[in-house]
Amino acid sequence: MEAFKPHLSGLSAYPYKKVEAPIKLDQNESPWDLPADLKERALSRMRETPWNRYPDMHAEAVRALVARHQDWPEEGVVVAPGSNFLVLALALAANRVLDTVPSFAFYEGAARLAGTPFEAVPLSEGFGLPAEALLARMGAPAGVLFLAVPHAPTGALFPEAEVRRLAERAREKGWLFAVDEAYFQFSGTDHRGLARENPSVVLLRTFSKAFGLGGVRAGYLLARPEVAGKLQAMLPPFDVPAHTAAVLATVLEAPERAREAAARLVAERDRMIAALGRHPSWVAHPSRANFFLVRTPDAEAAWKGLLEAGVLVRRQDHLPGLKGCLRVSVGTPAENDAFLKAAAALR
Repeated sequence: MEAFKPHLSGLSAYPYKKVEAPIKLDQNESPWDLPADLKERALSRMRETPWNRYPDMHAEAVRALVARHQDWPEEGVVVAPGSNFLVLALALAANRVLDTVPSFAFYEGAARLAGTPFEAVPLSEGFGLPAEALLARMGAPAGVLFLAVPHAPTGALFPEAEVRRLAERAREKGWLFAVDEAYFQFSGTDHRGLARENPSVVLLRTFSKAFGLGGVRAGYLLARPEVAGKLQAMLPPFDVPAHTAAVLATVLEAPERAREAAARLVAERDRMIAALGRHPSWVAHPSRANFFLVRTPDAEAAWKGLLEAGVLVRRQDHLPGLKGCLRVSVGTPAENDAFLKAAAALR
């Protein structure tokens, strides 16, 4: 491995192992496929697209649609094959990366891959935002602070005043504050206003969750034009395939479908958490995402017991502060009923 850069020697693959189960509640996906009429529209677009030609250099057509849909300047939009590519671009560009712990694993993974110094601050008690500790670390050299709002993997929604304090410190110290809004459709939050008034704020969004396009792989970034232009230049040309562009154009014509799906999942999430309130030993934590954490006396036993009942969830007990915790994605009503039934039989 002498040909590889030394910082890659300890690099590990993303921490996920695929497990088969009839009911899959482990990856925060939408439980519903794209509706048949929209899928047919997308397939029709694909049939009309020449497959022998390269797609747009930088997804210009999709970028224009996203800009219109988000009421954002087109030159401040970057579209990529998954928001993970945008996380990686930010980590590559940054002098250093600041994060919370626990957190979305790829913030650290991207920093390690990029060889960028990384630091994480533990969440406060009750999954609170450690604002003072983060503010104290936002000095020289300037870097990128990643913060998922709502937070992952806890589902917590942090006070807006604290988020704004971090944004203001970023502006004062020359940092970029990357607010990851992967789950914003489930929380009713929207930080475009903050990003408009504060040029240090960058927003990351995805088509994987409320839009139900996890298998298509597409995400986008909203930022001031200078930041968006630099990050766009770091991405390979032709990185958004023609078939992805066809699907995105189709769903952006019918954004109400994503809003409806999000509303249904929010109602199911709240129903599941309320039902678990009657469990003798499991404690479900409040969540504003399309998943929630449940703390059990023994995460391994609970995970295995659910899997034996045909329900797959995600263990999180290896993460700091999450002893005994499982992460449960919200599925269809029938899938959620199956989870609640299986959970009720476990102690």
